[in-house]
Amino acid sequence: MEQSTRIDVEAPIQRVWEVLREVERWPEWAPTVTSVGRLDDGPLAVGSRVRVEQPRIPPTEYVVTELEPSRSFTWMATGPGVRTTARHLLEELGTGGTRVTLAVEQAGPVGAVMGRFYRRLTDRYLTAEAEGIKARSERRV
Repeated sequence: MEQSTRIDVEAPIQRVWEVLREVERWPEWAPTVTSVGRLDDGPLAVGSRVRVEQPRIPPTEYVVTELEPSRSFTWMATGPGVRTTARHLLEELGTGGTRVTLAVEQAGPVGAVMGRFYRRLTDRYLTAEAEGIKARSERRV
């Protein structure tokens, strides 16, 4: 089961990428994220491990599986019978803005059930996170 949301941001793609890739700072702008801890050093890259804590969801350890700088990253968490994949995609708009797409997929025998159980919560979280990215990226420094 996959869920997604999309939002247009009035900021250049590089600014939005800076907000997105600094995962440790997500709790500053995402009300859906309690804490984010990097489990390794260096810049976010394929293989990076990150522990994310969110209200009403068990703490989850993600591993970055794909990363294209200034464009996208995907991370995945696995557990018995479930695989959660979260995609973060940026698309440059001709107006100097950026389109952000956030998607979460729950797969596996338990994942399908979890996806249905958490469907409304996931929709709310995706929307809040997209709005947080927009607000943080559009904020003038």
